[in-house]
Amino acid sequence: MNEGVALQEKFRALPPGAPVLFRGGTVLTMDRAGLLEGADVLVEGERIAAVGTALPDPVGGLVVDCSGGIVMPGMVDTHRHMWQTALRGFGADWTLTQYFIFYYLKWGKIFRPEDIYAGNLLSAIESLDAGVTTTLDWSHGLQTVEHAEAALQALQEVPGRYVLAYGNLQGAPWEWSKSREFRDFVARRFASRDDMLGLQLAFDVTGDPEFPEKGAFESARELGLRVTTHAGVWGATNDAGLRLMCEHGFATEDVTYVHASTLSEDSYQRIAASGAYVSVATESEQSAGQGYPTTWQLRRYGIPVSLSVDTSVWWSADMFSAMRSTLGADRSREHLEAHAKDETVVSNALRAEEVVRWATIGGAQALGLGDAVGSLAPGKKADVVLLKNERSPVMFPLLHPFGHVAFQAGRGDVHTVMVNGRVVKLDHELVGVDLASAQQAVEATVDYTRAQLGAAEWAEMMHPELPKSELIANPYTYTNWDGGRAAAGSARAG
Repeated sequence: MNEGVALQEKFRALPPGAPVLFRGGTVLTMDRAGLLEGADVLVEGERIAAVGTALPDPVGGLVVDCSGGIVMPGMVDTHRHMWQTALRGFGADWTLTQYFIFYYLKWGKIFRPEDIYAGNLLSAIESLDAGVTTTLDWSHGLQTVEHAEAALQALQEVPGRYVLAYGNLQGAPWEWSKSREFRDFVARRFASRDDMLGLQLAFDVTGDPEFPEKGAFESARELGLRVTTHAGVWGATNDAGLRLMCEHGFATEDVTYVHASTLSEDSYQRIAASGAYVSVATESEQSAGQGYPTTWQLRRYGIPVSLSVDTSVWWSADMFSAMRSTLGADRSREHLEAHAKDETVVSNALRAEEVVRWATIGGAQALGLGDAVGSLAPGKKADVVLLKNERSPVMFPLLHPFGHVAFQAGRGDVHTVMVNGRVVKLDHELVGVDLASAQQAVEATVDYTRAQLGAAEWAEMMHPELPKSELIANPYTYTNWDGGRAAAGSARAG
């Protein structure tokens, strides 16, 4: 019998909550224990019971052979616009301005609750499939409480760990955060809170001297909620917003700053002093124009980092891409800064291990979940990922485990995923997830959106007009000689 089939059959025969032993893998604990070769991780119930070597097989449990694989904590995404996943790839050629035009000015208002549901459902499923066990849903498409209910329903249907960051790009945060409808929603759906489903407020600070966002910060404080905000985004949010937050006492460790790419030294010092985290979305910052991916700056000021994917309306939605692009951007900037001074970088300051840390325990700490998840240690909640793919030439040899995660592995190498002690993916197959229903919901949203836009607008928004450009004249093209190419072409044509 095929090993994978046998594993699936054993799993199906077990009662819910049976213990699981991850046996004999390279374990990245992301805590003081560090990297353990040929080690085991035992899960009992919702928690990790033991991490070590030669642990006994659990009675009545499942043993997953992890030889040749990497066992690590579930990855954490601290900023993802999940509702936009229903239009995956639509904005591949956008700038940030075109994104704003589409969602903020023209078409964001057409999305119905069922469209929010469709995007969230697909996004939640792909998070688990890629080993992202905790995702913050930066949900700024919640025009009404009905939209929020739909977003929440999708998250509750998929067995992951989520934080709903409630936002409304069509409304003023100081108004909707104080509305009776919103307060009733919070009281009804979040009367009791746990680490499986959290709530934050998501809004931006424009820098208006009147600081109208003060009311939204007051709401967050009244409700005991963290705030996540896009800061340091070129042309949108700047140092003035952060200064106002500080002057009014709202720049605290309970805020996560997203991007933070175009801030001054003073602003970075303010963030560092507050103890707050930054959520870096490197693929987004590289492509859309928020500013250069900022980890090279954050490291200088001692600001803690988490990683995110932003939105799959543009980019990939897995933390492997986030780690890879972040390492590349950070190191590229180090080289550019050195070259500007006629110097050479001879040793990389940012290492692969640190970026894996940002994708796991860093994300958990940014969300206030560091005591529960983000590392593999006895007593912690069992969010566990196994990277193993015996059909892939990329998964061997396994020489530098952290480098392998950051540069070599991909979503196709995610063998097993566990969330809160529950197996949600096993031997490369999702467990207890209805992908077909998600596909149907997304297809309905695509059909609806296409009809609302019309064929011409759909094509124009997907394929923006190319800017006019002229080739730079080449000074080395100083003769009419073509090397005989024209004659050769005529001969072939004959």
